[in-house]
Amino acid sequence: MTVEQIEILAVLVGTMGLFIWGRWRADFVALLALAAAVVLGLVPGEQAFLGFGHPAVITVAAVLVISSSLARAGLVDLLVARLVKLVAAGSGRFLLLDVLAALVSGFMNNIGALALLMPVGLGIARRDGVPASRVLMPLSFASILGGLVTLIGTPPNIIVSGFRQSAVGEGYAMFDFLFVGAPIALVGIGFLAVAAQRLLPKRRDSDEDGPELNLADYVTEFVVPEDSPLIGQKVDAIGPVSGEASRPTELALIRRRQRIVRRLHHEALIAGDILAMRGTPEQIETAVAQGLELLPQSKAKEAAEKDAEETSEQSPEKPPEDAPVLVEVVVPPRAMIEGRSASELRLRARYGVNLLAISREGSPIRSRLQDAKIRAGDVLLIQAEGDTIYGTVSTLGCLPLVQREITLDNNRSLMPLGIFALAIAATAAGLASAAVCFALAVLAIVLIGSLTMTQVYEAIDWPVIVLLAAMIPVGGALDSTGAARAIAGLLAEVAGTVSPYLVLGLVLVLTMTLSDIMNNAATAVVMAPIAIGVSDSLGLAPDPLLMAVAVGASCAFLTPIGHQNNLLVMGPGGYHFGDYWRLGLPLEILIILVAVPLIPFVWPF
Repeated sequence: MTVEQIEILAVLVGTMGLFIWGRWRADFVALLALAAAVVLGLVPGEQAFLGFGHPAVITVAAVLVISSSLARAGLVDLLVARLVKLVAAGSGRFLLLDVLAALVSGFMNNIGALALLMPVGLGIARRDGVPASRVLMPLSFASILGGLVTLIGTPPNIIVSGFRQSAVGEGYAMFDFLFVGAPIALVGIGFLAVAAQRLLPKRRDSDEDGPELNLADYVTEFVVPEDSPLIGQKVDAIGPVSGEASRPTELALIRRRQRIVRRLHHEALIAGDILAMRGTPEQIETAVAQGLELLPQSKAKEAAEKDAEETSEQSPEKPPEDAPVLVEVVVPPRAMIEGRSASELRLRARYGVNLLAISREGSPIRSRLQDAKIRAGDVLLIQAEGDTIYGTVSTLGCLPLVQREITLDNNRSLMPLGIFALAIAATAAGLASAAVCFALAVLAIVLIGSLTMTQVYEAIDWPVIVLLAAMIPVGGALDSTGAARAIAGLLAEVAGTVSPYLVLGLVLVLTMTLSDIMNNAATAVVMAPIAIGVSDSLGLAPDPLLMAVAVGASCAFLTPIGHQNNLLVMGPGGYHFGDYWRLGLPLEILIILVAVPLIPFVWPF
């Protein structure tokens, strides 16, 4: 190997290590990889940022914007609501729900599809007495599988198409992935319907008399008010109401800013004490009924009373406010509030939101509730005024775990859908590249007033765009330095005497493995040039191995970090890190068994 080849491989190995480490954001790691490649002379400085104009990057950004326009118009919600009525009434409701998730995610962002259907799945699960842990992971996996079906279903498909364009002068068409992706998705969803009930843990028991959603235990804080009947009693006095709900578990008692833990059960409660406790929403209600107050709610009440006293003389007749409501929300990856605490965000003062509790699976919250750093996958119990709460939730970047009322923009509701359909038809007919067709669709949507330019920029998932734009030149360096061909040559020597089917299986397994531990788009950028090099070395057509890369990059089912959807359901489903292996490993084995003979049948060697 040459010095340049060793350098680019070292950069990629280091990049993979940082992706696996997970301490730094994926887009920052990609920028570090690009910077290293430029400093080492592997990527010319004048070409360092050409990735931002790459067709794959433009297509991904445009699809995100179009999906946002459909959601804002209420079209996606309306379609899902109509189909869900059929799903909820059917005998195989969860199977049909997974199929619906796959269909929607074939044409829009996977996270958006899951966000629409997760509240539906939770609602049906509660109605039927099915644990959420046996519903949400299959729903997440199904939405990932649905992206295999079309060119725009997932970024790896678009990236692989770009590498094919460079290799043979023509990318993949809109539905070239259909005859490989659809059978794999259907087989995978069928497996999920059968195996989920047997392989996944049962961690959420339904309770008809309980709250709307049965989620994980929350860690929350209570204050002992001055008129509480618990004053002078010990913590053990906080018991169930009429034997209907158990008591929450006390974690700490904070008195005059000092934490009392060792003698917690021996301390008599006094006014002003703060109790940190863990419990379900029912147990939280039990503690309130016994004479405690939720700490954020108590402070909000004091502030409201003080504000009312100061303004009573100026406005004696104050219009009534909407009653505050409680909503459970999940924090998706890269949400605005991720990595920040409620006190840093000033949730109450700036957004009118009370953070009442945090549910976090797998790691206890050891700090005060208002000082706890919010993580992706956390489930938050928040309180705000009913007429503003969903707008506030959207501003914070969270996803509500309840079904919302559908609002349809009658004036322009069908126009974004028509524009999207025209863009798909134009791409499928080969009138222009996907990047051009969908970019023109975005311009048309802005021209008709369905989105403003500000909303266009808000709809784009910029960390994904930056990651793609940074990794594409690095992937190009893997090819230009000859490192991809060198790796391909080594693989060809090993596999030179074996069947092409085994070579395809090796590429598929290697891609799956990388996708489980690093970003799927980055995996496609790394593996696509290697797949092309292997096909050249063995005298094979590039399409079978490129399709293996596309399938493998989208099959991240072994870990919650492999795909954003997996992390999104971790909190609401109450999953632990190892739970993903239970269902994900046999699913990946099944996909390998189906894909290895299927891909060459559709795309011959």
